[in-house]
Amino acid sequence: MRWGFLRARRGVRVGVACAALAFIGTWAAFTCGRPDPATVPSYDEVRGAHRPSDVQLLDRHGAVVHELRTDPHRRALAWVPLDEVSPLLRDAIVAAEDRRFERHGGVDALAVLGALRDRLLGRAPRGASTITMQLAKLLDARAGIPHRRSLAGKLRQMRRAWALEERWSKEQILEAYLNLVTFRGEVQGVGAASAVLLGKRPHGISQAEALVLAVLPRAPNAAGERVVARATLLARRLGAGVDETSLAQVARTALDPDRAAGVRVALAPHLATRLLRGNDGSRNAPVRTTLDRELQRAAARALEEHLRELAGRNVRDGAVLVVDNQSGEVLAYVGGRGANASAPHVDAVRARRQAGSTLKPFLYATALELRLLTAASLLDDAPLALPVAGGLYQPRNYDEAFRGLVSLRSALASSLNVPAVRALQLVSADALLARLRALGFSGLRHDGEFYGPSLALGSAEVSLEELVNAYRALANGGVASPLRFVADGDLRQATNESAAEASRVFGAEATFVVADVLADRDGRSATFGLESALATRRWSAVKTGTSKEMRDNWCIGFSRRFTVGVWVGNASGEPMHDVSGLSGAAPVWRELMELLAEREADAGPPAPPDGVQRARVDFPGGVEPSRDEWFLRGTEPGAGGHARAARRPRIVSPQPGTVIALDPDIPEHLQRLAFEADGVRARAGAAEGADGAAEHALGPRWRLDGRELPWRAASLLWQPIPGRHRLELLDPDGRTLDAVEFEVRGGRAVARDATAEHAAPVASPIDSVFDRS
Repeated sequence: MRWGFLRARRGVRVGVACAALAFIGTWAAFTCGRPDPATVPSYDEVRGAHRPSDVQLLDRHGAVVHELRTDPHRRALAWVPLDEVSPLLRDAIVAAEDRRFERHGGVDALAVLGALRDRLLGRAPRGASTITMQLAKLLDARAGIPHRRSLAGKLRQMRRAWALEERWSKEQILEAYLNLVTFRGEVQGVGAASAVLLGKRPHGISQAEALVLAVLPRAPNAAGERVVARATLLARRLGAGVDETSLAQVARTALDPDRAAGVRVALAPHLATRLLRGNDGSRNAPVRTTLDRELQRAAARALEEHLRELAGRNVRDGAVLVVDNQSGEVLAYVGGRGANASAPHVDAVRARRQAGSTLKPFLYATALELRLLTAASLLDDAPLALPVAGGLYQPRNYDEAFRGLVSLRSALASSLNVPAVRALQLVSADALLARLRALGFSGLRHDGEFYGPSLALGSAEVSLEELVNAYRALANGGVASPLRFVADGDLRQATNESAAEASRVFGAEATFVVADVLADRDGRSATFGLESALATRRWSAVKTGTSKEMRDNWCIGFSRRFTVGVWVGNASGEPMHDVSGLSGAAPVWRELMELLAEREADAGPPAPPDGVQRARVDFPGGVEPSRDEWFLRGTEPGAGGHARAARRPRIVSPQPGTVIALDPDIPEHLQRLAFEADGVRARAGAAEGADGAAEHALGPRWRLDGRELPWRAASLLWQPIPGRHRLELLDPDGRTLDAVEFEVRGGRAVARDATAEHAAPVASPIDSVFDRS
């Protein structure tokens, strides 16, 4: 009796289910009318609107060097065509989600009937949505249409599924579903699921992996045990010969949270951030850069290995930049040492640090081009004290020793500091700054007075990128042009990459001489030895630099084809411990230069330009051995071939900041102040070259308080006038060679514009400031 009642009750439920299904079908078909395919987007529109969450950075050959996450809410990669998805995965997805996918027209009536029956009979609910219906729901979500868990919401989903089936093919529906469905957490699409969860491409999925991935869309956040159980049931249904142990192993790999959160390829994180910063998702195509993946990998490895060796000397960070001299294409861009860096997000290629001695080549190139010095000019490497705002500036050499008279070649090759400061006095800080800015050092915003004599030793802050491109200009004969990071026509406007034309900053003659000096092993042997980390098997020009208190160490150099720059230090600015130019950045530079030498067909020294010539030089007193030297044409020594010491045109009296007190017991007209100049011959003319220039027939010119004095002489006597004064020494063309400010106190006031009338020339230098005769 009881069983009959139950059977009757079950029959009633089935009848109700059938009636409900008939009602739904009738209402959908007749009340709502036939679905219009135009209400759903086309396959091409959906595929074209797909935006990966990760933008790929490609190297010059199309290989992936980095993937940058640009969408924080989801993880999706490039659209995967159906024929690039493993057949095992396609079959497993269809078996798990929609067994009658190939036979229905968007809505599986049998599945709907079964779902209604189970609900009426109180069984555990099961889904009746087909792959097409799920795709309709996904497309609505992308369009911002909310999904309602109601009868009306389900009917809308069914109608849109019918419309999709009329407009799309089955292959297009399955392909779109595989690319849009969420597999795990934020991982969306088969491309991300296979790559992020399994580290594979979709076409290489094994059967066990296909079974695990296939059961994820139904419950993307399910626990591992539940995933394995579902995959095991699916394997039995398909008759797959996969045991539970294999499925559990795949599930552990796929569901590892660290794997899902990580970046798959991370060889150029800083360049990726630089090129794609601010990407709003509208740019989803891979970006082809000028990088070379193998060289990028080698540079990162060389830097990491060397920094590991320097860890005991408090060195934690570094950067490498490699460029092609002719094209300016960046071949390797290592902005840091990755996860081991003290500040992994700081791009050390662009960060500005003190330049150390790396600016000296540009100082000497300026002096050569202005014909103030030659490679054989003698500079005094002796103690020097210069008055500056904070007191006296007293430069020292790295080894705390002084060598007396040295040639420019020896001074630059051995990176001596005092001769560089003396050279800056000849050139002037403002003249050097003008050249540096023309080379692209955009951070030098102050005038020469702000930097003072320390500019010669690299007190200014520069970036590795600026230094490398400036040395590239030396390699290119003095012609500067912007670096290139992306391939032709690829994201150039989007990244604001400069398309500025090349410009000449130095003449080919001056840069040739400087490059020859930087490549001279003998010239640098006094400081670095003949065999060191600066010595390569083929021709190369190189310069090291160490900033104050060993905070930064640089090594920048070039061959005929490539320029390589390396920086090591600490992102925090903390000093290193006993790290020199040879032990810091140089070993990494040399390793990369030797690697690049294999790519150079012509690795010999560059040919001399027409404007230089070689001449024999004999040094007075044997300060250096006689040698053949390169000269800019017209600056070579005359008969006898003797090198001469360079003397800076300067004011020796009064000294800057001098305060003169007039003696009240002496008549004012009997008190005199001497204006004296020194080194005028080294600057006055160019008829015999920089070292043997003829003195201007009329002597140097003077300007006091803005008014030029009527006399031209190396010494003048001036009747002091109370007040503050500015005295300038001029060259024959009226350019300022030196200037001092001083003050006179006491005495009677005199009109400002009358001060220049109180000077008179003398025939010989004056021994005392006041003439009491």
